[in-house]
Formats: sequence, C-alpha cells, structure tokens
Amino acid sequence: MLQGCDGSILISTAPGSKVLAEKDSPDNKNLRAEGFEIINKAKSLVESKCPGGVVSCADILAIAARDFVHLAGGPNYQVKKGRWDGKISMASRVPPNIPRANSTIDQLIKIFKSKGLTIEDLVVLSGAHTIGFAHCEQFVTRLYDFQGTKQPDPAIDPRLLKALKMSCPHYGGNADIVAPFDVTTPFLFDHAYYANLQGKLGLLASDQALVLDPRTKSLVQELGKDKHKFFQAFAVAMDKMGSIGVKRGKKHGERRKDCSFHM
Repeated sequence: MLQGCDGSILISTAPGSKVLAEKDSPDNKNLRAEGFEIINKAKSLVESKCPGGVVSCADILAIAARDFVHLAGGPNYQVKKGRWDGKISMASRVPPNIPRANSTIDQLIKIFKSKGLTIEDLVVLSGAHTIGFAHCEQFVTRLYDFQGTKQPDPAIDPRLLKALKMSCPHYGGNADIVAPFDVTTPFLFDHAYYANLQGKLGLLASDQALVLDPRTKSLVQELGKDKHKFFQAFAVAMDKMGSIGVKRGKKHGERRKDCSFHM
C-alpha cells in the first residue's frame, strides 16, 4: 500500500544505517519472520532455475499471496507478471499509508482512494480478514476504553467481549497472545467474515465499522450471502491492487537476486 506492488516490504535495513527500512517500522513489528523467510527461499529456488533476476521479488510476493489464498480455500485467480522491484523502502513512509485497527471509514476511504481504490475495493479487500490473527494491542481499547469512554465498544457481541477479555487483560498480559479475525472459520478463506460483522463478531474496530456505515453496509450484507460473488470480487480487487505503482525498467526499479537487500 506504500509505493505499490514493488516488494519494498522485503528489503532489510542496511547494517549501520540510520534510515529504517519499511519492514522495520514499528507498525510492521508483528509481521512474522517466517513469512519473509518463505519468500526468500522461494526466490532462491527460482534463481537456481532462472538465474540473473529474471523473476522479481515483487512478482514472487504477488504469486505467493495468491497461492496462500487458494490453499486456504479461496479463489485461484490469475496474477500478472513483469513487475520490477522498487528501490525505495523507508519506515517513515509507513504510518500515513496503511489502514489501522481503529481507523474510521472516512480514514480508510481516504487511504484507499489515494491508491486508486474504491469503496467497493475497501470492503472486498477487507475480506482478507477471513483468515489471520491480530495481537491484543490492536483491539484492547475496544474491550475496556472504546473512544475514551472507559467502556467496551457497544458494537461487540457480549460473548466475544468476555472471551477476548480473558485472553487480553486491560494491563499487562502476554504481548504474544493473538485472536483470530474470523472467530468462526479462522483457517478457512471463505465469506464468513461478512456474516460475523453483521453478528457483532468483528475483531478490529475498523472491521466492525464496515457494517455500521451506510456507504459500506449494503456490500457487507451482499458478500455475506454469496461466497461466489465475494471470490469473484476479491480476484478483481487483488488484480487491481497488484497493479498499483508497478515499476518497469532500470530507471524506476531493479530485479533483486536477494529480496532482502538493495543492490
């Protein structure tokens, strides 16, 4: 979501550098190291068959995302190839360019619009939260002090609230504890995410907000009823997102042999 689909998230901070790379931003601290290792291993295997940076890290990342979605039960959509890897990766560019756990609909729309994405794209791509997990710090204010009220978010199911409070105390607790975005089918890529939102089972405030705003509510309801429609829309939206800020040629990009380092 920063410079586009250019693999910049894979670059590591150079030893001794005062300028942190994107992946080392505090906002990205919970990205698992195993994920980066998988991409690097895939790149090594590709280089062994097609040496010289024929296939970019950006393309590998886009293909890996598609394969992960499909293996989890989601659509097997086509991925366009030919991207070059971006040369810029700066942690300072992360904060204003990514959605946050407590983002309002207006804030989300603004971020997506700045990337050429629509309100429909916002709702559809948010459906990726049908799988995955979030750390307590991302939603703890919903449980104890929503918007400074000293009360829980009223838009959260009481049973879910009780369960989350047991895992995530107001103060202290285990910083490594996580909860699933989708409490019903957390390891299956399906459309249950949207039904969950309608049942007050969204984990993040930014998730639950989608069913509270009239600009997004109707599409949440539609996708919650029709998995096929969600899968089709998701494939289109991923293609659209994968075309943001594509780099081509040496003037704007490179094709790294090692995804972690800038040449």
